[in-house]
Amino acid sequence: MEPPEITPLSQVEIPLIEDQEEEKDETSLLLDESIHKLYTSFKYLGFNHTSLYHTSLSCISFSILSVIVPLLIIFYSYCSDCDQFQIRFFEIEILVFQTIAAAVSLFCISHNLRKYGLKILLFVKLHYHQHLIHDYVHKIHVFYRTLATWMVVCFLLKTAREITRIVYSHEEPWWQSVGCLIASLLCWTYSTLLFLSGTGLFCLVGNLQVIHFENYGKLFEKDLDVSVYIEEHMRLTYYLSKISHRFRIFILLEFLVVTASQFMALLHTTGNKGVLNFINAGDFVVLSIVQLVGITLCLNAAAKISHRAQSLGSVASRWHALATCNSNTAQSGGAPNGVLANPVGNISRNQSESDTDSIDYIPLPTNMQPTSRMSSYQRRQSFVTYVQSNTGGFTMFGWIVDRHFINTLFFLEMTLVFFVLGKTINIPLR
Repeated sequence: MEPPEITPLSQVEIPLIEDQEEEKDETSLLLDESIHKLYTSFKYLGFNHTSLYHTSLSCISFSILSVIVPLLIIFYSYCSDCDQFQIRFFEIEILVFQTIAAAVSLFCISHNLRKYGLKILLFVKLHYHQHLIHDYVHKIHVFYRTLATWMVVCFLLKTAREITRIVYSHEEPWWQSVGCLIASLLCWTYSTLLFLSGTGLFCLVGNLQVIHFENYGKLFEKDLDVSVYIEEHMRLTYYLSKISHRFRIFILLEFLVVTASQFMALLHTTGNKGVLNFINAGDFVVLSIVQLVGITLCLNAAAKISHRAQSLGSVASRWHALATCNSNTAQSGGAPNGVLANPVGNISRNQSESDTDSIDYIPLPTNMQPTSRMSSYQRRQSFVTYVQSNTGGFTMFGWIVDRHFINTLFFLEMTLVFFVLGKTINIPLR
């Protein structure tokens, strides 16, 4: 009887290794396809300034769709006796602020894309781990959903306003009115897409950094050397510094444009002596919604990054405290194998909670190994001191954009609003 043939171990392990390699390649390919589609979308909108030809084509398209055609529509469809349906000064002012906001987004984002590329701008090429790729792809899909949602809402509102204006104030033939309507909606869609795409891209960058911070919190669950934690924290701090440097001009200019736009809209609507209605002042509403959505996305992403960066100090402190308690318990024999039974209660979190509810949560260590060496305690203590002294966050010329900064901006804006109302609204006293 012949002995059974024995298969070498190497031949058994090779298929498993090949399957893992294929799965990794498929996952990486999924991210590459998502980033390529995202870049293609920005390219079709005119953000591709990699050559003189593409830059010229983008500038010409912007000049035609955002400036020339809207101006022609305003002057061509103007009715001198229809102030209750159309106010030319309002239309021109709205067009100016809409064009400036779109231009800032176009040239700032295209500059970053040309200089760094989309992968480096999103920091996915430098942090290319397989278990994070699905999170990256999910955030890219969230970017598309957010952009599509607000575009549809504002487009319907803009369409309703334009149709209502044509119905009540048209003097030219219907085919000319329909042509003006289509051209107006096309130009508005282009300018709005430029603005919201730029602000949405920054929001996407912020969401991807949140993934990095959450992954950093999970590192404390592993028994790693303190130098690994310091090196990873330095890398995250470097990312924040680069993001702040690349987007600070964009955020600042967009905020100034939105503030000036809202100031002028409030000034003219409250100071106007004529009749204001949805037809002649409805574009102010549409413009305000678009701009407030865009700047809110930016400020929310910046504050989220800053808050996650600042929360790492408390996470490191709790990790240090639990590691020290585990070490002392193991030395005194209070727990078998030096493992401390969860002394702070159940630290698990329901994954279905919203991001707002779980924003303070970063996973805590669950399998730390005790140590009795004093040098380990000192190294952990120095690491905690380092993290607490280098909180970081998204900065604009030295100012950290966090919740306190946003509260300050809110009260400044409210002060400006009440100042304008005090100058334009007079309440007679008897």
